[in-house]
Amino acid sequence: MGSDRRAAVAAGAGPWRQRLRPYQIEPGRAILDSVLRRKGLSFSVEIARQGGKNELSVQLEALLLTLNLMKNVDSVKCAPSFEPQARISLRRLWTRINEAGLTAIAGIDAGHAVRIGRARTLFMSADPESNVAGHTAQLLLEVDEAQDVNEEKFDRDFRPMAAATNATTVYYGTAWNETTLLERAKQRHLELERRDGVQRHFEYDWETVGRYNPAYRRYVESERERLGERHPLFRTQYCLQPIAGAGRLFSPAQLAQLQGHHERQRAPIRGETYIAGLDLAGGADGGPAASRARDRDATVLTIARAVYAPQHALVQEPRLEVVEQYAWTGEPHDRLFPRLADLLREVWQVRRVAVDATGLGETIARLLTAALGSNVVRGVRFTSESKSRLGYGLLAAANGGRLKLYAGDGSLEHRHCRAELERARAVYRANQTMSFFVDKADGHDDYLVSLALLVEASVDATPRTARGRVRDG
Repeated sequence: MGSDRRAAVAAGAGPWRQRLRPYQIEPGRAILDSVLRRKGLSFSVEIARQGGKNELSVQLEALLLTLNLMKNVDSVKCAPSFEPQARISLRRLWTRINEAGLTAIAGIDAGHAVRIGRARTLFMSADPESNVAGHTAQLLLEVDEAQDVNEEKFDRDFRPMAAATNATTVYYGTAWNETTLLERAKQRHLELERRDGVQRHFEYDWETVGRYNPAYRRYVESERERLGERHPLFRTQYCLQPIAGAGRLFSPAQLAQLQGHHERQRAPIRGETYIAGLDLAGGADGGPAASRARDRDATVLTIARAVYAPQHALVQEPRLEVVEQYAWTGEPHDRLFPRLADLLREVWQVRRVAVDATGLGETIARLLTAALGSNVVRGVRFTSESKSRLGYGLLAAANGGRLKLYAGDGSLEHRHCRAELERARAVYRANQTMSFFVDKADGHDDYLVSLALLVEASVDATPRTARGRVRDG
């Protein structure tokens, strides 16, 4: 390519020109310069979630295909999965080609490659089980959502694709923890920058994106209100701050925020809406052996008053004021069921209850559904994904001041609940999932899980229409 055409491309000329924001142009120029000048540099680009990293990536892909349409050359883009991640990127690139009116000389080959002329971009899965060896990235090797890509898989199957031609490599994503492929690439790039002064890491948090997109700023501000500024997902996806892989679930400040000042309530008050969370002893592990191993495990039922926000409120999730807790230790499920059904249906008349439906708990969840109705009972089968969702929901409710315990009354229930909250730990794993628990050496997590199920029960649990909206103030 001649120097004059290279300069025009670097300035953003040609059919792919789009008014990219300054924070997108800066890394784009550096990456494009490395590709065109065959420098073979490596870059990491962190842009807050939905802040424009995909648009930057597709602009580069489209430009390189256009500039090399007469050559048999490939670029490679990998993602944690082909469905839906890599396929979404493929469709995004094809849309740009269609918008430019170049479909007559373009095509999609074998369902995973976009072509203009003879140049292609290959889209591949970085799932550890995928078979991708044998390809070469002559122009560019991209890693989408690099924080979720297995480092061993990348080093074994994808990194060699850039070796033969010394192709430029780009890692895109958001922060997670210190062990991810993206974070390690970032730290390597920062060290190289200190040595030679060439910028290889580009980072733009939500506030940077929001300066150029007011609608985006308003959205993230509402997420900050809903999740809380210290929520792991807000910190990593919007503030781009990596988190430690393990630690306490709640900080002292969060524990203080969870403590309410309202009195414990032994009976319902007419006109109020109640939500419940039910953790069943032995339900998480299932089987008689598991029950024997956890003889002191308890069934815990938590009841909360739901205080709904006015329609104009920024956050619509209800405030949950825990008003009562029940705990039974060593009580067989078949003997416990009639009392649970009576408390939920006749006494508290709950709007919704979320029940641990794992293992032995599946039977109780099914019986409660028959007794109360499927619109009232929400069975939650514990998997790594569902447990992660419960943990994030619990953190968001705590951070947002939407979950409050009744004032300390000296009861065993209150003391046990507080102890579990203080001892609860969190482990943050790949793919933005987390696990929360109380270490067995420290006790049990029955009250903790019951609270998480309580928050889950409040999702989409609208107030009773006859009651209207009360206690807004």
